[in-house]
Amino acid sequence: MAGISVLLPLLIPVNGRLENAVNRALPSRLDHRLVLVGIDKASLRDYGRPEVWPPELYAAALGTLANAGIRAVALDSLPGLPTSATLGRLTHHRPPLVLATAHGAPPSPFMPQSGDNSGISVLNAPSFSAVREVQTAYPAPDTTLTPSFARQVAALLASPLPLGTSRHLIRYAIPANLAAHTLSFRDVVNGHVRFGALQGRVAVIGLTARGLGQLTLPDVDGRLVSATALQVRAISSLLVPPLRRLPPPLTMLACLLAAALALTWRGWWGFVVAWAALLLTPALWHWNIVFPGVTVSFAALSGTALVAFEQWWAARLSGTRDPLTGFGNHLAFTRAIEQRWRGHPERPVGLLLIDLDNLRQVRELHGRLRGEEALKALAARLQEKRRRGDLTFRWDNGEFAVLLGGVTPQGVSAATQHYGQGLRGVTLDGLPLEANVGAAITAPGMAAPADLIDAASRSRYRAKFQRERQTQVPLTKP
Repeated sequence: MAGISVLLPLLIPVNGRLENAVNRALPSRLDHRLVLVGIDKASLRDYGRPEVWPPELYAAALGTLANAGIRAVALDSLPGLPTSATLGRLTHHRPPLVLATAHGAPPSPFMPQSGDNSGISVLNAPSFSAVREVQTAYPAPDTTLTPSFARQVAALLASPLPLGTSRHLIRYAIPANLAAHTLSFRDVVNGHVRFGALQGRVAVIGLTARGLGQLTLPDVDGRLVSATALQVRAISSLLVPPLRRLPPPLTMLACLLAAALALTWRGWWGFVVAWAALLLTPALWHWNIVFPGVTVSFAALSGTALVAFEQWWAARLSGTRDPLTGFGNHLAFTRAIEQRWRGHPERPVGLLLIDLDNLRQVRELHGRLRGEEALKALAARLQEKRRRGDLTFRWDNGEFAVLLGGVTPQGVSAATQHYGQGLRGVTLDGLPLEANVGAAITAPGMAAPADLIDAASRSRYRAKFQRERQTQVPLTKP
């Protein structure tokens, strides 16, 4: 589970689609102090493309906005835009201006009048997805931070926003809400606007006509939207409390908790936790918290997958695992020795057979359960002494088998001595448990694994016979 909690935060980027869906489902309203003056198709039809417009056209629009009591005017990236000095000569009075410049462009000579400003017109728009984020500043080629256009405009309506490269999610606004905040540039030039509706507001002038190539960008709802409209939404998003993402430590903790619940509750509860994580995303959105629902949901599903794998593995081992000792059973031994037998001409196969000499005595005197405890005690000692590469099995009722890895005749003798000495001193409530060890290695004339087993069995009987002879007390005449 610790690995899940560490690795799953790397999947945070996959939350983008969920965030887009929640953003669309829970739209926000544009700040009422913003108005979009769009250069729409009607304006282009009457005046042509902006790069051929005379400065007097901009001056007329600024004059109308100034007479309406507008607080400031922001000019988005427009081809052929005249300088501030030119506009100053053509208008007796005008509101403060904010000019959008291109990223990496030199500082604009657009601030001869007090209150004018500029910012780079950039939105975080990956080539493979919709525009979702904006920053208050972007690094310049000399590593200094340059304010963004959205930040400079938002600063006119709120306390100055700190410059930084943190990404702020752009809140979605339904097209009808944006249309209610939009005026035609042609109407502004001709003075066909309600002055009272513009007083104290900030106007953003930019292209809104579709079909202008790079001036339209994909929105989270799949539509192509003018870059200026997205800038207005970005400005509005900077004027409200930001949507905060969970820091990585909390994300890891949430992933760990989801996986732990799925592992603990088991069954279908992992899917319940996964759905709960997804539903938690829109719930926390109301509190300006962006919850990584996909990542946490995937953590819960990973926990469920681990449970399923554990159950599958247990079912797989149930037919090849001895429940008393945890060793492989007779079937597992048969498969293992047959697999090793295929390569025995090049790689000799060594085998040890071990039995508990007084198992029958223990069962007769103390019962079957005590006999099983004796087998478990011997198996525990055998597992303790098992060498790297050796495989242990409960071969028969009271017998164990050890398949030796990478052996020679000398290696088999060393293994016999190692296990023989290691199994000495095993007791059960003071009763010594004696083990007999027989060994064999593949040799010419052996045609099947059964021949190797017979050789090891004969070796074990010889070892048992020799031990019994050594423990016999000689009879003496009276």
